[in-house]
Amino acid sequence: MLKNTFILLLIAFFSLSLTTATFASAQDSLTSTEGLQFESSPDTATAVEAVPEDLNFTASPDTMVSQDSSKIAPVKANAPSGQESSKKSLWSIFIAGLVGGFAALLMPCIFPMLPLTVSYFTKQAGSRASGISKALLYGLFIIVIYVALGMIITISFGSDALNALSTNGVFNFLFFLLLVVFAASFFGAFEITLPSSFVNKMDAKSDKGGLVGLFFMAFSLSLVSFSCTGPIIGTLLVEAASKGERLGPAIGMLGFSIALAIPFGLFAMFPSMLKSLPKSGGWLNSVKVVLGFLELALALKFLSNVDLAYHWNWLDREVFLSLWIAIFSMMGLYLIGKIKFSHDSELKFLSVPRTILAIIVFSFVIYMVPGLWGAPLKSISAFLPPSATQDFDLSAGIAAAPAHSDGKVKKYAEIFHERGTPKGFDPYYDYDQALETAKELNKPVLIDFTGWNCVNCREMEANVWTDPAVAKLLKEEFVMAELFVDDKTELPANEQFVSKYSGKKIKTIGNKNSDFQASTFNSNSQPLYVIVDDTGKVLVPQSGANRNIEQYKAFLQSGIDAFKAKK
Repeated sequence: MLKNTFILLLIAFFSLSLTTATFASAQDSLTSTEGLQFESSPDTATAVEAVPEDLNFTASPDTMVSQDSSKIAPVKANAPSGQESSKKSLWSIFIAGLVGGFAALLMPCIFPMLPLTVSYFTKQAGSRASGISKALLYGLFIIVIYVALGMIITISFGSDALNALSTNGVFNFLFFLLLVVFAASFFGAFEITLPSSFVNKMDAKSDKGGLVGLFFMAFSLSLVSFSCTGPIIGTLLVEAASKGERLGPAIGMLGFSIALAIPFGLFAMFPSMLKSLPKSGGWLNSVKVVLGFLELALALKFLSNVDLAYHWNWLDREVFLSLWIAIFSMMGLYLIGKIKFSHDSELKFLSVPRTILAIIVFSFVIYMVPGLWGAPLKSISAFLPPSATQDFDLSAGIAAAPAHSDGKVKKYAEIFHERGTPKGFDPYYDYDQALETAKELNKPVLIDFTGWNCVNCREMEANVWTDPAVAKLLKEEFVMAELFVDDKTELPANEQFVSKYSGKKIKTIGNKNSDFQASTFNSNSQPLYVIVDDTGKVLVPQSGANRNIEQYKAFLQSGIDAFKAKK
């Protein structure tokens, strides 16, 4: 019974591995700038045409301006949302590290060492108290070693480089390849190992005894288990780096090491619990293989980021879904024994936990299938490419008409409308053009700072904007300006210039929009929703992602009321 309970907990970790690996992305909404930091801003936020790759900014004055800098309106803006996003991002990275650590604990390289190591402490220490203290120190050294690894990553790359990684197409593509390699390693194609001479040298030092010996015992565990933990650590560091957080790698390693260290101290305090552990066996390799499938699924998200930002048009929504359906279908077939890998043991029968996990996986596959024909799939919408990339959408025929089709040629529409804008909406993609239309129609402007790689934006569009009342307000009461902050399309040569705000050369549409957001609204997080009147004056405090439909609707209505009150 205890064995089955333990394995059911393993199932929970499997299910969480994918969601928490991308959970950091869902919680973190920073997708906009390359090397973006805060420093003192000018006395008056002046408009600039682009965001530089090394843009720096801090507190911006409570002044909101139109992009042509001709209209200035004092307004008390909300507190910077970047700090809140940063805290959420670090917490999500920590949770991802924690789950990764528990998953690593069930690897073939670590799990069999758990009872052996604990038995060593309890038998060699001479007393129970001494054994517990040594086990706790051993766990503490594990934490120190892995956190030090995270700090080395931060120091080596620096915060600016980590920020640049979050939106850099080359690195995102390399991350994709790296995760594919990790998946292949989990499938048994090869093992990622460290030089044996180095491992043996460190292991020999663990015989010294005392604190030094305990430290090298922990270090030896890290080295010996690298073939199993390396892909998990690598994935975690990639995910942390892609968030652009200065402390991301260290925080991720802290969560990972805590999860890895807790069992050693816990079982040293309560040795009788070791009897409840399931015996090592072929199921440990199954852990690796299932994680390999999850690595492949996560890898596609990084490839999708590059595909969207650079307009490669490889991974439309239905292509992405098809690949996920194939990956999880193969995972389900593996769980029921229809697929085997080189290191798998013979599966004589299906255990109850394995059957339950297979049912969960196949149910997830069935859930995704209608998405191939345009079903919204709201529970995973944050991770999918925008719905506008769906070529074959049965719901398109019943979609509501756009808000206003005035016959104008919308600037940049050929870039964004068919792949970035939710179906049924008809926004502008240039702020100044949106203001001109707002004057003609006598409506306020809703500025939507969004991004190709912004998972929170996709979630808002799929779960909040689709609400009939919210959609009605957006389409009928506002002129919408959808400004993508991470697009890599170069501006025409005559529109490129040096930013007055940062002094950097601005070259892309994304840079232009991102710098406008940073310098004017003191934020670099997406989504950011700002309601202004037809002169560019901010009407109500800006809002970030708000998944509460009633609250978001109230935000929109407050902007409408403020606009009408001025007339």
